[in-house]
Amino acid sequence: MVTVGVHYSPELIASHFPDMSPYTSICKLVTERLKDSHGAAATTGTRFDIPVCYDPQYAPDLEDIAQACGLTANEVIAAHTADWLDVLMVGFAPGHPYIGMHDSALSLPRRATPRTLVKQGSIGIANRQSVIYPADLPGGWNLIGRTPLPMFSPLDEPPCLLQGGDQIRFVPITCHEFDLLARENAK
Repeated sequence: MVTVGVHYSPELIASHFPDMSPYTSICKLVTERLKDSHGAAATTGTRFDIPVCYDPQYAPDLEDIAQACGLTANEVIAAHTADWLDVLMVGFAPGHPYIGMHDSALSLPRRATPRTLVKQGSIGIANRQSVIYPADLPGGWNLIGRTPLPMFSPLDEPPCLLQGGDQIRFVPITCHEFDLLARENAK
């Protein structure tokens, strides 16, 4: 989340800056733009409570996560829900938030073998971060729970529930509460 790819046409850059190599020219331009942005006002994000059901039917990797972290399942849930977390970015798929950073107790790698299908609303954890799958997608994150909230609705404005700079807190809910919220959000 601190790396940006810069694609440019060396021929075009060379025609505008003939006294420097295209690479040197583009580095200078990017550096100047970054300096200009340091005085920009930071945007204030929105805070969201994200309801999560940690029941085994929605958290197929919870026991494996607990074992990998040297914790009980309840301790994993407590650590996952302990703090307000930053939405670091939204990417990979529309509405797919990367959220972090969790306490170092929740430091574990992604799964060795990704799944071909992860259900919408599933919450994955790896590398002290969480993600929320906005649709049924393939994925290699350890599944710790599921939320009934839609992350992406193309007809909504904005279409993504979460934006970079927002803060979220995971809030445990029961299966019954999950079903009620899922029905409410399906309307």
